[in-house]
Amino acid sequence: MSLLEVKDLHVHYGVIEALKGVSIKVEPGQIVTLIGANGAGKTSLMHAISGIVKKTGGEILFQDNSIYKSNPRSIVSSGLVQVPEGRHVFPGLSVYENLMMGAYLRKDKKNLPDDLKKVYERFPILEKRKNQDASTLSGGEQQMLAMGRALMARPSLLLLDEPSMGLAPILVKEIFSIISDIQKTGTTILLVEQNARMALSVADYAYVLETGKVVLEGPAAELAKSEDVQNAYLGGSAK
Repeated sequence: MSLLEVKDLHVHYGVIEALKGVSIKVEPGQIVTLIGANGAGKTSLMHAISGIVKKTGGEILFQDNSIYKSNPRSIVSSGLVQVPEGRHVFPGLSVYENLMMGAYLRKDKKNLPDDLKKVYERFPILEKRKNQDASTLSGGEQQMLAMGRALMARPSLLLLDEPSMGLAPILVKEIFSIISDIQKTGTTILLVEQNARMALSVADYAYVLETGKVVLEGPAAELAKSEDVQNAYLGGSAK
């Protein structure tokens, strides 16, 4: 059974059709990545899965249950959590308070101290900055906070939308190393990423979106060798 299955999904913004019958699957334990140019429909797909935008056709199954008509709150409660593009930490709240917001819908409050400890072990800088206003963190620290906040929800499936956006190259490598570590602890990941080379290097499976449609799919290592993918997204043929 797939953890997530999207079937023939359509999304419209007025007369503009952003998704034109997209179908993808995410198997338990995988990192699946969506690559494509700006405007290809990657973020629209993420928002549709998360219940943020209205769908105009198709089906979305999460853990074999339809979430097509579910609201974002119930989707998060079911174990599907998104880290949005641009991080969106809560200004005016401390790092600690931001992390606890991630656990807002959890019923098992007794496990929160253990999970907070795990987040601090994964992101030591957050423990050092725990009393600091989240809006004063650097871009890289805010990305770590957004990911830590999502992990506090104990997701079965973590949606990451452009986690490397605006980060220095050395931080991009660190963020992708963390993404791989999160997968190793048993969390399944659906990743949208402009940096196709890095995304394909950590993913198990990949989909290429163009103008609202899936035009290529396959094991990430195979797509990374594809001449079409290299020319369109990887800066030409691999040397």
